[in-house]
Amino acid sequence: MKTMIKTISIIAILVTTGLLNSCKKQLNQQPLYGLNASVVYGDPDNYVNVLAKLYAGLSVTGLEGPAGKPDIAGIDEGFSAYVRLLFKLQELPTDEAICGWNDPGIPDLNKMTWSAENSFSKAMYYRIFYQVTLCNEFIRESSEEKMTERGFSDANKATIRVYRNEARFLRALSYYHAMDLFGNVPFVTEEDKVGAFQPERITRADLFQYIESELIDMEDQLLVPFATPYGRASQAAAQFLLAKMYLNASVYNGTNRAASCAEYCQKIINANAYTLDDNYPELFMSDNNTSPEIIFPVCYDGLFTQTYGGTTFMVNASIGGLMTPADYGTNGKWAGLRAKGNLVDKFPDSTLDSRYQFYRNGQVKEITAMNVFAQGYALPKYKNKTSTGATGSNNATTPFVDIDFPMFRLAEVYLMYAEAALRGGGDAGLGLSYVNDLRERAYGNASYNLGSITLNDILDERARELHWECTRRTDLIRFDLFTTGSYLWPFKGGVAAGTGVSDHLKLYALPTADLNLNPNLIQNPGY
Repeated sequence: MKTMIKTISIIAILVTTGLLNSCKKQLNQQPLYGLNASVVYGDPDNYVNVLAKLYAGLSVTGLEGPAGKPDIAGIDEGFSAYVRLLFKLQELPTDEAICGWNDPGIPDLNKMTWSAENSFSKAMYYRIFYQVTLCNEFIRESSEEKMTERGFSDANKATIRVYRNEARFLRALSYYHAMDLFGNVPFVTEEDKVGAFQPERITRADLFQYIESELIDMEDQLLVPFATPYGRASQAAAQFLLAKMYLNASVYNGTNRAASCAEYCQKIINANAYTLDDNYPELFMSDNNTSPEIIFPVCYDGLFTQTYGGTTFMVNASIGGLMTPADYGTNGKWAGLRAKGNLVDKFPDSTLDSRYQFYRNGQVKEITAMNVFAQGYALPKYKNKTSTGATGSNNATTPFVDIDFPMFRLAEVYLMYAEAALRGGGDAGLGLSYVNDLRERAYGNASYNLGSITLNDILDERARELHWECTRRTDLIRFDLFTTGSYLWPFKGGVAAGTGVSDHLKLYALPTADLNLNPNLIQNPGY
C-alpha cells in the first residue's frame, strides 16, 4: 500500500498541473484541448489521483522529481519541501538543533535574528498557501452539486465524499501551520473563485474557530482508522489535530482548552487502533510504515518520491565528521545538523534510554561555532535502514530515503493527555501512567518510572520523546520559554552563550511582497 500511494502521487502531479494551468488561463470558458477541470473531474476514477497530489504536496517539491518545475519559486527547490521547511522553522530556533550551513536565512534561524525577508519563513508561507489552494480546488470540484451535475452514481458519490473530507483535513492541517507560525493570515476557501484577487485577513483566534469547526464537522465523515489505507487521514488524524490545537489554545486565542484536549486524546486512545511500537528507534527507519504507532505519516520512497526535503534532508544533513553514510543507508554526507547541548542534557541516564541516539565519536557537545560540524553531537535519529538491518530501496547509491515522517503518533497523544491533565483537563494519575508507558518503552522496564510529574517534567519528556519531530518551537512558546532570558541555548539571540529575545519572534513575519500586493493584510508586530 505504501508504494502504491507514492506511485499515484507522482502520476497525480501531471494531472493537477494541467488542471491548475487551465484554471488560471481560462477562467470563463472551457479549454478546447488538454486537461481541464471538466475533463479531470468528469471521471469519478480521477478523484483519487488528484487527491494523491494533495498528499504529495506534503512530501514532493515539484513536477519532475527532486529538481525541475518546482511548485513554488524564489528558493532552491530542495529547500522548498513542506516538512524540510517545517523542521527549520520549528527546530533551528530552539534548544534542540543547529544547522552549520551559511545559505541565506539559515544563520538567522539559528540565532533568532530573522526578518520579514527570511527565505525559509517566506517559502513556508507560500508552501502552505499553495497547499491550501490545491485543496480548495478539489473541495470545490467534489461538491454535491458538481457530482450531481456530472451524473455520478450513488456509490461514486459516497467514495468521493470521503476524499473530499480528506482534502478538508489537509487544508485544515496547512491552516493550522499558518495559524501556529504566522498568526493572522489571508483566508481563502472553496467559496472563493479561482483567479487573482486580494483575500481578506483572518485573525488567529477566528482561524482557530474555523479550523476547529471544520475538524469537528468532518471527524465522523472520515474513515475509521482500521479502514483507512496507509498514508491517508483517518478520524484519528482529525482528532489528533484538534487535541493539538486545544493544548495550545492559550497561545492561539487566550483560552484554556485542556479538558477538550484530554477528551480528544481519549477518543484516539480508547479506539484501540494504535499501540506503542515496541522499539523506539524503529519508528524512524525505512520500514516504519509497518509501525502500529503512527497515526498520520508524510510518505517518502527512495525510488518513487525522491526529494531533497523531508526525511532525506533529516538523514543526510545529520551525517558528517567521522560518520559513514552507508551505515545509515545513504550516500549523502551533508554535514549540517547537530544537537545542541541542551537536548543532550535532557538524558541524565545517557545510553540507558533508547531514545538517546547521539553520535559522539569525533564530536564535542558544546557549540561555539555554528559552522563546525564537530561541535555538537550528531543525531542520526532517522536511518534509511529497515528494522532487520537491510538498506532502503535506493541501496545507498543515492541520498533518497524510504523513511516516512511520523507527523502524528500515539506517543504524542499520551504526552498531550498528561499535560492537559496537569493543566486541569483530565486525570493526572492516568496521565502519569501514560508517561511511564513511554519511559518503560525507552528503558526496557519499569525501573525508571516516575512517581509524580510536573509540567516541567512533561516538557523535558517531550524533548526526549519527540526531538526533531517539528514540535519544539510550539512547545517552548506554550511553556513561555521560547523568547525569555531565563532559559538559554547556544546562539539564542545571536550570542554564543544565548540571550533573551523580543516576544515578537513568537510569530514569523508575513512576506513583504504579499503585504505590498494585498492591502487587507497587516504585518505582525515587531517586523
